[in-house]
Amino acid sequence: MKIDRIELYHVAMPLIYPWRTAYGEDAAIHSVLCRMTSGSVDGWGESTPLAAPCYSPEWAGGVFHTVSEWLAPAVVGQSFDSGSALQDALSLYKGNSFAKAALDNAWWSLYSRISGTPLHIALGAARDEVPVGADFGVMDHLDDLIEAVGGAVSEQFPRIKLKFRPGWDIPMLQAIRTAFPDEVFHIDCNSGYRLSDLPLFQAIEEFDLAMIEQPLQHDDLTDHVRLQEQIKTPVCLDESITHPYRAQQAVNLKSCQYVNVKPGRVGGLTNAVKIHDLCQTAGIPCWVGGMLESATGASHCTALAMLDNFTYPADIFPSEKYYREDMAQEPLRLVNLEGGIPGVKAFDELPDPDMNRLQALTLQHKVIEA
Repeated sequence: MKIDRIELYHVAMPLIYPWRTAYGEDAAIHSVLCRMTSGSVDGWGESTPLAAPCYSPEWAGGVFHTVSEWLAPAVVGQSFDSGSALQDALSLYKGNSFAKAALDNAWWSLYSRISGTPLHIALGAARDEVPVGADFGVMDHLDDLIEAVGGAVSEQFPRIKLKFRPGWDIPMLQAIRTAFPDEVFHIDCNSGYRLSDLPLFQAIEEFDLAMIEQPLQHDDLTDHVRLQEQIKTPVCLDESITHPYRAQQAVNLKSCQYVNVKPGRVGGLTNAVKIHDLCQTAGIPCWVGGMLESATGASHCTALAMLDNFTYPADIFPSEKYYREDMAQEPLRLVNLEGGIPGVKAFDELPDPDMNRLQALTLQHKVIEA
């Protein structure tokens, strides 16, 4: 499959409500979209590292330039018969997982269309629908959070994730657990704490959480081992897992009991599948995370979530939750699974961006040809 042309868009998608976490606040989601062309067929990939290098060392403006100046010229005009072959061609360039993901995800979209194979089947999935969870960031008032969580409970979401940071921590959990004593909750710390905060994590034990997501530094594996040894609540790694090699290290060290897999953070769908497979062999359950992508990128997360070892409900959200109008031609909608549990169904045809909306949101644009 020859790559004849690559077109890049750096976009900013305004949110209905600011997304607040331990690392900051986003009023708009900055994303890089890649349109990859082979002959007369296009495939789209999306990578969403956000506006500033706060979630990870990468940021959307930097990803746009890394792909346009280095990665895209290295692969355009070349032929690749697998995602692994594409990754090998990009391996000269160190790190830059979000930048590589823009190309890798686009390659898989292109492959799906040329082969006539739905993406989830191309990735190796046997199912076509999975349950999803509900997520809530830091809000203006605790009453707002309780009301929002109550809505998610009434809609029968199987688990609820709460952002957790200094000033929005144990009192928040106390209020939520008092209001909802029987629901499945976990917290996401977004690397906002250190091992010296062990007493706080020991105090959290009483809230019977499903897991604590990325409590310690964004690139740490060893301190998470020490933390997990001293608390019963499972530790989940997110930001620390940037490549299959890092995932294998975490498995060997016993750094965690769960792994969150985001295609952008790990370098694309090719690496995401590899991480899924090695965790499955090790007996570590996974789940698919999201970066508030448009439906174009979220459709890739949806396809990935269909693999067998993604057993914890995914972070895949309906477009209407965060955007007044999704950038994609077809928004992502939830479906009701057995028993009325919210879920997502794999796309038979991946949704492309709506070109008018894409152009209206574009901050930078570039075409790279052979």
